[in-house]
Amino acid sequence: MKANHLILFGFLFLGITATEAQEKKSLTLDQAIHLAWEKSNEVNLANAKVTTKKYELQSVKNHRYPDLKASAQYQRLTKASIDLKNNGSESEESGSDTKAPNVDQLVLGQINATLPLFSGFKLQNSIKVSDNLYKAEAANALQTKEETAMEVINYYVALYKAQKTVELLKENYKSAEQRVKDFTELEKNEIVPKNDLLKTQLQLSKVQLSLDQAKSDLNVVNYKLASLLKLDTNTQISVQESDLAAYELNNIPTDENPALENRKDLEALRFQEQASLESIKVARSGYYPSLSLIAGYTTLDLKNVVTVQNAMNFGIGLSYNISDIFKNGTEVKVAKSKAAEVQNSEMMLTDYIKNQVKKALEDYDLSVKQNSVYTQAVEQATENYRIIKDKYDNGLSDTNDLLEADVEQLSAKINKAVAKANVIQKYYSLLAVTGQLNQTFNLSKI
Repeated sequence: MKANHLILFGFLFLGITATEAQEKKSLTLDQAIHLAWEKSNEVNLANAKVTTKKYELQSVKNHRYPDLKASAQYQRLTKASIDLKNNGSESEESGSDTKAPNVDQLVLGQINATLPLFSGFKLQNSIKVSDNLYKAEAANALQTKEETAMEVINYYVALYKAQKTVELLKENYKSAEQRVKDFTELEKNEIVPKNDLLKTQLQLSKVQLSLDQAKSDLNVVNYKLASLLKLDTNTQISVQESDLAAYELNNIPTDENPALENRKDLEALRFQEQASLESIKVARSGYYPSLSLIAGYTTLDLKNVVTVQNAMNFGIGLSYNISDIFKNGTEVKVAKSKAAEVQNSEMMLTDYIKNQVKKALEDYDLSVKQNSVYTQAVEQATENYRIIKDKYDNGLSDTNDLLEADVEQLSAKINKAVAKANVIQKYYSLLAVTGQLNQTFNLSKI
């Protein structure tokens, strides 16, 4: 007896431990999306790319400032041979050779500054190129966040559908199980034939199979959402039915105009187009000479020979690569070709967005109509089951009719729950393709 108690206690302890291992976490849709924005690898990568472009822009801007270089040298000279060339007449008058000085060290210090004044507008246009590329990357980051938000919504809605389906199937399983018990007693008392009992048992088996499949689907979706949110994959996420069941949809788009104004991927391409046009100007700068302001300071001490102090210089430097007149034409053509590529990509994306919006509008309208139909279907199926049940109780209907009415009622309830979630999913999908999803969840811009 004591051993049995110990075994029972062990099983209870393991059951409690297993239950605690599966942590339950309730998340609203808004919380799930913000958690994904914070944890998602894709979002973090997009933000890192924006930061990189920001630093690249700053690096290009730094070229506006003068280059200041300082250098110093100390050299020890050994056995230096110095031949001082004097005026010939002076040598003859002196009548003796001039003795070479002992030169054994050199000290040299220099400071040079160069400030670009003109380079064919290359610097100004390079800054514009980098600035537009930075803005394009920032827009791409926002688009990544929008896509991540939509991915969370799809998993969240799928999890709601799975949880609702499991809930309804469990309720139906209980009623089907009770029906089997009732028919078992009726069959024992020879009130109903054994064939009717077998039909109820068969239906119970079908419900069990459907319930097992629904639980499997629920576990898969739960795992995917937990992975996306960087939660422990054993976490059981409980969705907030209020986010999907009770809803009020506002500002529903009716055409593609909001998409053409708000889509961040299209905005990024427009910035890339501006950058490519500025790149053409950068390429053309090779046709012009470069002009810069130069200044310097030098101090020199060649022991026993010469000492130079406070030697300052300033002036203007001019350089021109003549070969660029012939070579730079190809660079300009390359820049123009890249600009044409971006322009064509923008036109292609614009057409794709229009198709996306059209499909999203149709999908949303269809989901609204389906939700209305399924709402009526639940009322009809419920009333039909009530009538069939009354007929069955009065011997006016057979078991087949009763079981069929029960299946139709369950199917109608599941379809209604799914249809209600579909309306929300298609609404957010419509916001996503029109570039308004981020605004809905109060995303602060970069």
